[in-house]
Amino acid sequence: MSALAERSLVPEILDGLAADDARAIRSRRDLARINALMFQAPIMASLMRKFLARPPGRILEIGAGDGTFMLKVARRMARDWRQVELTMLDRIGLATPKLAADFAGLGWTIETITADVVDWAERADGRAFDAITVNLFLHHFNDAALLRLFSLLRPKAPLILATEPLRAGFALVAARLLPAIGVNDVTRHDAVESVRAGFRGHELSDLWAAAGGNPLEERRAGPFSHVFVGASAIQVGDAPREKP
Repeated sequence: MSALAERSLVPEILDGLAADDARAIRSRRDLARINALMFQAPIMASLMRKFLARPPGRILEIGAGDGTFMLKVARRMARDWRQVELTMLDRIGLATPKLAADFAGLGWTIETITADVVDWAERADGRAFDAITVNLFLHHFNDAALLRLFSLLRPKAPLILATEPLRAGFALVAARLLPAIGVNDVTRHDAVESVRAGFRGHELSDLWAAAGGNPLEERRAGPFSHVFVGASAIQVGDAPREKP
């Protein structure tokens, strides 16, 4: 059996560092470069265009980080999507006034929530979102925790769209080569562990279905990324999900 046949979760160093730690700041800069190398923003934008039939009014992003990823997505969508309200949720508040101004220049407004996503989902009010987006976040949870998270998130929006690490040999080799572009020790460790904790096949679809949702698509996207899209409920006339 391949060493990557099963997910392997090891705590990532960045998660244990304070937001203002110099190593954490450097690693977040590394992550922005890695997102670009993985083409995460164009992949997310393409999923939005495919599955959101009309411009959304409200989007919830979980694991939003410093907001730069969704800003890149918004820049791709802003020509057609105006007056979007984006709620950015992360356990560490990293958004800045400049970030809000950058979104405002695109016609988007942002709200930031600093909270653990599970704690927030358990106590959140009934405000509905048009979609939930996730980037490089779900792989931090084991399957039991993901099932619980999906059960909590499913009633909050009709659609969830996720871009995650692909658990594959080539992606692991690439992660081990990241020192060649000058990433720091935190990123060197965390990138490898992210691949080992990533997804393949229909793993997220199975968990989403177990939580009562309707998986719409799950597949690899390029050499490094794995995508998942799920609807909150099965509708009459829904087509079968796309196989990986």
